[in-house]
Amino acid sequence: MADKSTIRKQVLQQRKALLDDEFLSLNQLLLAQFKTLDFSGVSSIHVFLPIVKKREPDTFLMIDWLQQNHPKIHIVVSRANFEDHSMSHHPFSKKDLKENSYHIPEPQTTTIFEGKIDMVLVPLLAFDQKGYRVGYGKGFYDRFLSGIKAQSVGISLFEVNLDEISDVHKDDVRLDLCLTPKQVYRW
Repeated sequence: MADKSTIRKQVLQQRKALLDDEFLSLNQLLLAQFKTLDFSGVSSIHVFLPIVKKREPDTFLMIDWLQQNHPKIHIVVSRANFEDHSMSHHPFSKKDLKENSYHIPEPQTTTIFEGKIDMVLVPLLAFDQKGYRVGYGKGFYDRFLSGIKAQSVGISLFEVNLDEISDVHKDDVRLDLCLTPKQVYRW
């Protein structure tokens, strides 16, 4: 067992150590796992946009694949409010994105997505055997997921390497699935 702070430091270092070719390969493998998901009954997917400087998984590959293969699925992205740790949700448009001060690409539109979100791709640094994740520690996605009924899908560059996170909080929301380059974990 390890605590979230220790895990964050270790995984950020592990990501930083990836060679460019390794990183590209892991993203292609993640895309292959993503393609195996069941999208029947899914009309909208909330997708986190990657912080390139932190080597987050390249979800733009998944967005491109969805637009080509499931054009009727609405793609939704968020803009963060760092004052109250909430997120607003907006229709995706690549030309509408601008990086915020944390290097997160965010939509600039004021148009709010009003529909029901069926699936959420969740950013994470690590996850454990029970489906709990370690994020950056602000609780944005736990708050978001606790307020909706959607399938939560973590996206991880690395396989599960934790039996249990030692400091899981009562408000931490467990994932339904987690995609890694080698497999899909289900809880």
